Amino acid sequence: MKKLLSIVWILLISWNLQAQEGEGGMWIPPEIEMMVPDMQKMGMQMTAEDIWSNDKPSLRDAVIQLGNGCTGEFVSDKGLVFTNHHCGYDAIASVSTTEHNYLRDGFWAKSFEEEIPVDLSIYIINEFKDVTDIILKDVPETGDPAQRQSMIDKNIAAYLKQFPKEKFVHRQVKPFFKGNKYYLIVKTEYPDVRLVGTPPESIGKFGGDTDNWMWPRHTGDFSIFRVYAGPDNKPAEYSKKNVPFKPARYLKISLAGVAPDDFTLIMGFPGSTNEYLTSYAVKQIQDLRDPARVGVREKSLNVMSEYMKKSEELKLKLSSKFAGLANYWKFWIGESKGLKKFKAVEAKQAYEKEFTKRINRNEVWKRKYGDVLPRLKKLYLEIEKYRVAADVHREVFYRNIDATLNYAILKGLYRVAKADKKQYQALYKRYKDYLLNDLMKNYVKEVDRDIFVLLMKHYLEVIPGEFIHPEFKKALEEKGVEAVADEIYNKSFLADSEKLEKVLSKNPKKFIQAFENDPGVRLISLQDDFFNMKVMKPMHALQAQINEWMRLYMKAQMEVFPEKKFFPDANSTMRVSYGRVRGYRPRDAVYYKPFTHLYGVMEKYIPGDPEFDVPPKLISLYEKRDYGPYKNIDGTMVVDFLATNHITGGNSGSPTVDAYGNLIGLAFDGVWEGVMEDIYYRPEVARSIIVDIRYVLFIIDKYGNAKRIIDELDIIKKKPKTKLKKKDVKRVPAPQMN
Repeated sequence: MKKLLSIVWILLISWNLQAQEGEGGMWIPPEIEMMVPDMQKMGMQMTAEDIWSNDKPSLRDAVIQLGNGCTGEFVSDKGLVFTNHHCGYDAIASVSTTEHNYLRDGFWAKSFEEEIPVDLSIYIINEFKDVTDIILKDVPETGDPAQRQSMIDKNIAAYLKQFPKEKFVHRQVKPFFKGNKYYLIVKTEYPDVRLVGTPPESIGKFGGDTDNWMWPRHTGDFSIFRVYAGPDNKPAEYSKKNVPFKPARYLKISLAGVAPDDFTLIMGFPGSTNEYLTSYAVKQIQDLRDPARVGVREKSLNVMSEYMKKSEELKLKLSSKFAGLANYWKFWIGESKGLKKFKAVEAKQAYEKEFTKRINRNEVWKRKYGDVLPRLKKLYLEIEKYRVAADVHREVFYRNIDATLNYAILKGLYRVAKADKKQYQALYKRYKDYLLNDLMKNYVKEVDRDIFVLLMKHYLEVIPGEFIHPEFKKALEEKGVEAVADEIYNKSFLADSEKLEKVLSKNPKKFIQAFENDPGVRLISLQDDFFNMKVMKPMHALQAQINEWMRLYMKAQMEVFPEKKFFPDANSTMRVSYGRVRGYRPRDAVYYKPFTHLYGVMEKYIPGDPEFDVPPKLISLYEKRDYGPYKNIDGTMVVDFLATNHITGGNSGSPTVDAYGNLIGLAFDGVWEGVMEDIYYRPEVARSIIVDIRYVLFIIDKYGNAKRIIDELDIIKKKPKTKLKKKDVKRVPAPQMN
């Protein structure tokens, strides 16, 4: 009993610490006023209206969403946008050629005329409005999940129907707090975007996938674009007559730098988090789901690693796929370790005990919410075997083996060909280009075959027999996995680039025939279709029930813990997170400082290495210590820094601003020890990795000689004077759920 009380006490202390220090949380615009007093206590000099205002230009007007899910920010009155290099990567690659390889060499437009049109839209948020009462009108509090959702969908459709259709204006209603709140989000699309500048990969992607999720980091992860509009400053398709867009607000840039414990604010569009999962869900992820996914990828990575040792040619061919698989292999290992290290399950259990204790003291709460946790526990036990099997199936069939991945992609094209031959004609080229130019570009048949053999053996061992089609199992066991692999990799177009290209050049009728008669397709579809029926269908039904009970659990928490401030899970909508510049202790006797420097780049330098090579000009600038006005107060060139702000995927390219709202960096990653923050944020280790804006300007100016870009920016050299006094900092109570 004493141990339990101790855990609860620690948990409650943690909540209070988070509220006081602003550690954790992705706050939506309507909540900003509530959180501003905490931010001001940490040193912020802005008001709520400075961050978000419907009446005058504010910080939110400078922050944009890219069509690929990243974030960017306006940095001039001529529509200039900063974002990450990895956010602009595909756009940069699409306009690169063997003659002009902008990924390899970089690019700096010397005039508006030299700026290159790219296939990338940006979105500006116009409105963020609570429409909960409208969307939930006449919807029962409880009931059949499918019927309830159908009513909500109809209400959303009816609500949106009242608005006139406007080209480039997008309206959507999204759920928050697990469906307890609904907001209308209105955004305007600007489709004419042009490349202005990018450093070479050796700067913008320095450290590659080896350094991904890791600290210390030395990546100059930025790229520059410009938004164009019609002469009336309204959205317009690309035209030579278009002019640079004039934003309502752009960010000024600070050269003052940052110091430990300085206030930082990040605004952007984080993709997805799950902070309010129960202990049952967290335990399932920690002990079963993450290890299952890691186990599959580890086998694939081991096969590729052995081949990559054989020759430089194989290493180059396999490096992209290896890095892609290693990315989340590393993430899931870190997530599981972090959840265990910080006893996330135990903390959730203690929280649930306190929740249960509180509702049992209140008859109304007990009637409304007494069944919530028992129901969720039962449902998670029921879904467990389906969920873990589904994770393994996805990894084997849709992620690790190229031949089966080709099947999964072509299955979509096959369905289109069966249903609508005209649509097939419109889509097949896109499929063909993607399969041949992206997925199969560096395909190595013998490597994929070895991965197929290893993973199919693993699949038969770990997937419950009831989820495996008898004929699929019989084929693999009687013929042997090796013999089946030989048949597929010798006869199927799924495993052969030349055969695949021929099939993709056929008319719809012949494509359908080729798809249905292919030996690889027949075998793989046998199991994939069977698995979808036996596993995915019941899993989705159980998940719908879980979602409904999680909605009630979320509502209950906000009633039962009125002293706690709740933020909704990320869902790709605009959010604000705030924190401080801080290092961290990843393990015993080790402390990571919050800054890295250009001399660290030189320490990692490996001539000719695809991840750690350094351009000669950057080496020269370093040797001369030619940093211009961008050097730190101690004379060094800071590259990246850490802050405690809570971010996740989608925040890439997000502006990091100082206490006054001036740009000090671009967020681009998180640290490996804190990757569990999407589920369980811990201020001790959760850190955002941010490229220092001074390094960005140093590369633009000194490396790229792009003074034209520098001259366009509004640069502040010193920190402004403090303007808020203690008497101006007021407490605002947390909002109550309706």
